[in-house]
Amino acid sequence: MAFAKGAGRLLGLRVGLIRAFLAGIVGIAALALFSLVMQRPEQGGFLTSVQFGSTFVVAMGFLAVTEIFLPGGLGPSFGWLLGLRARLARARRYSHISSIAVRHGLRPYLLGRRGASDDGRPRRSDGLARPLRLAFEEGGATFVKLGQMLSTRDDLLPPAFVAELSRLQYQVPSQPWHDVEAVLIQEYGRPVEEVFAEFDPEPLAAASIAQVHLARLKCGSEVVVKVQRPGIRPVVERDLEIMCRMSAMLEVRTRWARTLGLGELADGFARSVNEELDFRIEARNLAMVTAAWARRAESTGTRDALRLPAAYEELSSERVLVLERLPGMPISSAYEKLDTMDVDRRGLARSLLASALQQVLVDGTFHADPHPGNILLLDDGSIGLIDFGSVGRLDGRLKSGLRSFLLAVQQGDAPMLCDALLDVVARPEEINEQRLERDLGRFIARHLAPGIALDIQVFTQLLRLVSDHGLAMPPEVATVFRAFGTLEGTLTRISPGFDMMSESQLLVGERLSTPAGASASGDTVRGELFEALGRLRRIPRRLDRVTSALEQGRLTVGVRLFADARDRRYVKSLVQDVLLTFIGATTGILGAILLGIRRGPMLTAELGLFELLGYNLLVVSATLLVRVLFDISRPHR
Repeated sequence: MAFAKGAGRLLGLRVGLIRAFLAGIVGIAALALFSLVMQRPEQGGFLTSVQFGSTFVVAMGFLAVTEIFLPGGLGPSFGWLLGLRARLARARRYSHISSIAVRHGLRPYLLGRRGASDDGRPRRSDGLARPLRLAFEEGGATFVKLGQMLSTRDDLLPPAFVAELSRLQYQVPSQPWHDVEAVLIQEYGRPVEEVFAEFDPEPLAAASIAQVHLARLKCGSEVVVKVQRPGIRPVVERDLEIMCRMSAMLEVRTRWARTLGLGELADGFARSVNEELDFRIEARNLAMVTAAWARRAESTGTRDALRLPAAYEELSSERVLVLERLPGMPISSAYEKLDTMDVDRRGLARSLLASALQQVLVDGTFHADPHPGNILLLDDGSIGLIDFGSVGRLDGRLKSGLRSFLLAVQQGDAPMLCDALLDVVARPEEINEQRLERDLGRFIARHLAPGIALDIQVFTQLLRLVSDHGLAMPPEVATVFRAFGTLEGTLTRISPGFDMMSESQLLVGERLSTPAGASASGDTVRGELFEALGRLRRIPRRLDRVTSALEQGRLTVGVRLFADARDRRYVKSLVQDVLLTFIGATTGILGAILLGIRRGPMLTAELGLFELLGYNLLVVSATLLVRVLFDISRPHR
């Protein structure tokens, strides 16, 4: 154990107890072997240092090999064995999902053998849409949720798929009342009758993760109670992991998955669903959005055209959420009713889009999942928003960058669009801005020239262009584009033919000219002006210093070499490896030379002083060279 700890310190490793114990066993075995080979009575024990040194080198080698092939130690391997039961359960679930795909005739599409058209998208086949929906339903809650999200992506899927997957919105089998009642009793710690005056055991709606019941509080207020399905969390987490693995595999195997960006789509979906599993997050999100709307109403003196339900946080928990009841029906179930109502469908769509733009560009807090099931057509003809399990948040810099981005798109200004993109994306260390600006200019000429109809695909193509230049889109901005992609499908179903891009261009100008938009923009401009004024006041003084120094020949430029800590670490490790290699090679050569000298003082009849020194120098050389080889081979160096 002592040898293992010392060897780990020399290698720069933190050695755990398990690995130190195993290294100790290997060292003891090596010591026993060296004792048998090297120790002889006539040597008088002079080679003991060589034996222990060789044992030290063996222990170092063992630790180096285990670190290279098992980074972080042997703990993860034992953790893998301890998690074998969970892995077997995941394997069984994976097998079950595969059997569902085979049973519904989806296997060829998963293997990439057929099912894709020339542009890489799934074929527009009515015969495939229904098996896909049935497979999602049989797959369980997570796949139903995925189908709900895909049903709003008219830009990705043919109409037959959208129509079929839309049936997943409210055709999920409901949970029996006794299971729901058990969850309520666990959360409240008392019978349901003591919390609510009335509680309808028949669900108003059943979704993939939860179902909603009507109830009445003791004070007489009508509410809806959202109850999470019992035992759904471990099932959903396991399915999300499988889904992400399958998406990555499909992107490698099939063209249609790469065209759709299936891996990124699955990762974003997994993050969203994980948030929705905790209803306390939804209650906080709703309170935050309500507060933002209240601040906006106070500054403008006008109320938003959309309505939000109030949350009863004292009655809500991780698995139960109690909300004010908004009288109406989901927009997904009200398309036919809209035809019979005296309602301006284009006006409804425009109000919904205007509210979304206001949330993103002014409030900085927005509903990130506006699919038709989360939008209500109220009895008075207005619109309500529900299900705030997924909410996006933007800081002031990102809001300003997005406003500049939309303005640049509207004006078709390539330099302005380049600057706006670099303000909102995560920049790499090296980027060719001139090439990016030229590509953006070609993009504008191809997609944004006068007379060309705009659609949501413009943003998809732009994101791919950004990715080609090595620019990483922040998750917050990606959430904005994903939300508007979902909203675009909802708006076209509310008002067929609704041009989201053209309306957005008009609304951006209108909304930013309102008191709320002007106030938000004015605050940003005032802050930037104050900062710029401070710099402007210092410019004349600094220019005078520079010109005076230039006139007198005293102008110098100070450059700090290796100012970056990463550069210093790299140079330090490089010099260290070179020195260790030189010292190790030198000691090795000296040791070999000493072993070749047959004359000199003799310690025993068979062992000379130079020979003993040679053996020890070879041990030192081996120790140093093992360290250098480990540094070179070490992962994530």
